Amino acid sequence: MYEFEFARPTSLAEALAALKAEDAQPLAGGQTLIPTLKQRLASPSVLVSLSAIEELKGVRREGDTLCIGAATTHAEVAREAAAHYPALAALAGGIGDPAVRNRGTIGGSLANNDPAACYPAAVLASGATVVTNAREIAADDFFQGLFTTALEEGEIITEVRFPIPQAANYQKFEQPASLFALVGVFVARFADGVRVAVTGASEEGVYRWESAEEALSKEFRPDALMGLRMNPANMIHDIHGTKEYRAHLVGVLTRRAVAAARG
Repeated sequence: MYEFEFARPTSLAEALAALKAEDAQPLAGGQTLIPTLKQRLASPSVLVSLSAIEELKGVRREGDTLCIGAATTHAEVAREAAAHYPALAALAGGIGDPAVRNRGTIGGSLANNDPAACYPAAVLASGATVVTNAREIAADDFFQGLFTTALEEGEIITEVRFPIPQAANYQKFEQPASLFALVGVFVARFADGVRVAVTGASEEGVYRWESAEEALSKEFRPDALMGLRMNPANMIHDIHGTKEYRAHLVGVLTRRAVAAARG
């Protein structure tokens, strides 16, 4: 690592003030940033930890919306969301290993926007709202490609608001070494239609499968997807799977998610 200063504010206002320093960078759970620092791929002058800011933590329900503080760990989401949004809780409980789940945060995951992360699929499929210190960003506008989001310089996520669907499920084909999603599909059914989000598969990051959404909004059954095929052109190709393999997995996992959501 390069040398840097470390700040651990206890309020959002203090954190925002600390982030005004030149080359300052926020630190959430550190599951991506710390390894990056160790490899000397980043050299912030100041690390501003968000771990002591209580106002950024917690899970609460407001009517048909589940609100989750950005500094809430995956393990806490798995426990606290289970009674309100079981599919989201199950997703959180399947992220990484116990060490990752007890340190990593939902806000850190979304801000990083790893193309194989699980939370982006849940946020996009739920039509969630990402709340920052400055504004509210719709899920459809938040994700802008690999490791790229709508967040601006000095802007941090404070909360994520999930509309609670009538039924939902997340299916992940896990890459056994990293425990990331080789492909993951989140399906959420609402009164006005179905949303399907795919992670781990595309070179462009998380995305919605709109033709599947249209078919499932008419008939929420796995059979409604028969005949639909994902175009492999923009899929990731690596040692773990070809473009065609990932495209095939998208269809398989979407049908499994629909079946599971139907109960």
